Amino acid sequence: MELKELGKTGVMIAEIGLGTWRYQGGVEPLRKGIELGATLIDTAEGYYTEDVVGEAVRGVRDKVFIATKVSGRHLGYDDVLKSAEESLYKLGTDYIDLYQIHWPNPTYPIRETMQAMGELVDRGLVRFIGVSNFDIDEMEEAQSYLNNYAIVSNQVRYNLNDRSIERDLLPYCEEREITILAYTPLDDGHLAKKPGLIKSNKMKILEEISQETGKAMGQVAINWCTSTKSVIAIPKSNGLERTIENCGSSGWQLSPKQINRLNEAFS
Repeated sequence: MELKELGKTGVMIAEIGLGTWRYQGGVEPLRKGIELGATLIDTAEGYYTEDVVGEAVRGVRDKVFIATKVSGRHLGYDDVLKSAEESLYKLGTDYIDLYQIHWPNPTYPIRETMQAMGELVDRGLVRFIGVSNFDIDEMEEAQSYLNNYAIVSNQVRYNLNDRSIERDLLPYCEEREITILAYTPLDDGHLAKKPGLIKSNKMKILEEISQETGKAMGQVAINWCTSTKSVIAIPKSNGLERTIENCGSSGWQLSPKQINRLNEAFS
């Protein structure tokens, strides 16, 4: 598994992690992913999967980078602190590697939210601060209230079928060395179809490159995501076979010509 630096922290993490939104696979696929080097696991209090993640990392916590999120409904100062404590308990750990704000909510003063996030780092309960589903203005406002710490990541939707972040958010984060955590890199499975079920021209290009590389279509789609330096992909799978396949998206590279063909086909 290839590694990438998280923001400008000097900490190297897996370029393909394990997502747990709508996850129902139990402990085994997560443990297999960890075994294969996908040692980044992303969860959230709103996913209701922190307990299974905690079970999966038991005994190997020191090898795993845990990212979780405070709900956008719990962004008051005291609520952030309470949510973090509850996540720590469910995860069975005494620290969270990356604590993220799940989505922006203007109902709560962002100054208050970020003060609580900084307090968690001060107390040693959180190592790094991230956001999710934030646009540039929201990121800049949130950062303005963090005097001692940097926002190291933004978790957003990104895949071949949804490249909207390329307009402004991705260049902004690349310039500032902020990591993009790409959720749904397989577009809810639409980019991992089996050969013979392909109808659209763009999917035929994906299938062609799959054949050229000897990799599954889903592996090509994930590798395309991670071909951008600042992007880490966090696909979700409930099963062992797909988890193994997803992890096999790392350790090789699409050629520049193949990347260009995909960019043009999925433009």
